[in-house]
Amino acid sequence: MKFIVLSLLAVSFAWAGSGSSTKPLQGSYPIVLSHGVLGFDDTKGLVGGLIKYWGGMDEHLRSQGAAVLTPGTNPMQSVQNRANDQKNQINLWIAANGYSKVHIIAHSQGALVSRYMTSSLGMAPKVSTITSINGVNRGTPVADIALAVIPSWLQPSVNIVINVLSKVIYGKTQQDLIAMTSSLTVANVNALNNTNPNMAGVKYYSYGSHITLPDLIQHPIMGLAYPITWTGGVFNGQGGTNDGVVPLSSQKWGTWKGGPSYGIFTTGVDHIQATNFSYMGETWYNVRQYYLTMASNAKSNQ
Repeated sequence: MKFIVLSLLAVSFAWAGSGSSTKPLQGSYPIVLSHGVLGFDDTKGLVGGLIKYWGGMDEHLRSQGAAVLTPGTNPMQSVQNRANDQKNQINLWIAANGYSKVHIIAHSQGALVSRYMTSSLGMAPKVSTITSINGVNRGTPVADIALAVIPSWLQPSVNIVINVLSKVIYGKTQQDLIAMTSSLTVANVNALNNTNPNMAGVKYYSYGSHITLPDLIQHPIMGLAYPITWTGGVFNGQGGTNDGVVPLSSQKWGTWKGGPSYGIFTTGVDHIQATNFSYMGETWYNVRQYYLTMASNAKSNQ
């Protein structure tokens, strides 16, 4: 009888201890997930919440102890336009919750948006770290090629069509596909980098990935874009290795931390799988561990 009682007490203490264990992101500054082009706020999602830009990574980081914001800025706009919108949303969140600083994990154009916001819009005192994931930090040849293909006389008509589609999909107008694309050209990103240096007191990290074989089973969308980016990257000196739309060399900014681990049957991680968009990444790699690694690195350097 005594043995049974002691055993029950031991189990009770173990259970209580596991319930009160410290979560890995407890004590971290809040995290902002900054989306790239065509992005949106994941608290709402698209198609009634069925499509998620971050594929549940906001919820995963919350489950690990962090507060998370997924601001939905204009899906098709310039870096400057989106940066102002993102700044306003972050400031409202900070004020409402009494936060002092945030960590930013930024994908694609979101990396440029977040760096510009921090350097040019007075947000440096409120930003602890910026982590770029598959960021367009040195431009992409896809943007240069797209602008070369669309004649200037057709561009206003393109934006009219884009705004009609944006109203249907996002419920938003005032989108500018041409300004968005122009903001991602190699020359314009280099100009932005020159006028927006890294800020003292803010730490910069980058993660990224690439496609090892552009098969259309694992990469049904990015596999089609891969050869275009490869050709453009080789032509302009960025190299052929890419994630479908961004050369690997362009993804690096600040301290380069590498990319996700995956098995021998996975042919790399592409641009949209990097965010687990619509849960398209988790089939091929451990996306939850990848994001926890990024967030933990930010926390340990705050």
